[in-house]
Amino acid sequence: MRVAVTGATGFIGRALVRELAGRGDEVVALTRDPESAGSRLPAGVDAMRWAAPKAEAPPIEALAGSDGVVNLLGEAIDQRWTDGARREIRDSRVLGTRNLLEGLRAAEPRPRVLVSQSAIGYYGARGDEAVDEAAQPGPGDDFLAQLVVEWEAEARRAEDLGVRVALTRTGVVLSADGGALARMLPPFKAGVGGPVAGGRQYVPWVDLDDVVGALLFCLDDDRAGGPLNVTAPEPVTNKELSKALGRVLRRPAVMPVPAFALRLLYGEMSSVVTTGARAVPRRLQELGYRFRRPDLEDSVRAATGRN
Repeated sequence: MRVAVTGATGFIGRALVRELAGRGDEVVALTRDPESAGSRLPAGVDAMRWAAPKAEAPPIEALAGSDGVVNLLGEAIDQRWTDGARREIRDSRVLGTRNLLEGLRAAEPRPRVLVSQSAIGYYGARGDEAVDEAAQPGPGDDFLAQLVVEWEAEARRAEDLGVRVALTRTGVVLSADGGALARMLPPFKAGVGGPVAGGRQYVPWVDLDDVVGALLFCLDDDRAGGPLNVTAPEPVTNKELSKALGRVLRRPAVMPVPAFALRLLYGEMSSVVTTGARAVPRRLQELGYRFRRPDLEDSVRAATGRN
């Protein structure tokens, strides 16, 4: 296949590009800085400049003739949500995806599939309720949920162009290279880690290997379309995740982090950590995706090099 990837230099993007290249696919990385991307991505990846995703369509030659596109664009969510940060988080996803669609509209021949990253944040705070792609009521009413609604709506416009669209609602990715686990490791290694805000809230975790596996599955399988939860089959509570990390690192995991401390540090964004959702990957399992790392402790060991 020839696959165009946006967000190719992020920690998910780099892992995806490595696996695409490893299986013999031709990869085009759309990036603001091709020189820097070329030094961070495998040899043979064609890095093409897309200087302003929020303001312009990508170069048509990156999309025309590609079999598929994986859209991983987006400013980091795990930061304090100031007005400026909210704007950048939204625009990087909504406007970036909108301009990507303009590129798809002009591309000839057009890619047959768009796999567009999304987020479990769609569901909002759902307590102990197990939520799959058909969960009712629909999206939550917070900032992140409404952002996902807009983000997915832009991606689904590609269906009007005859493009199959898979929306990968990704959970909390376990990888030492980035995301939540990378932030958790320093205090846990120092022996001062522990459950957050009581630890009863569910964490819809997923191993990085399975994020990549699910993206490839959605590229390859014509049945994969619409929203698909990319989470491990067995979500755990924050307390269970903390215990698993403590066991693997051989450190105590009993120092609680109160909710008010997170609110002081992150403001409204802290609600993502203190609430959570018990999301399950019903559609992926129905389609026959086989999880590479469905066990939490195995995933934490792999991510931390403690196999």
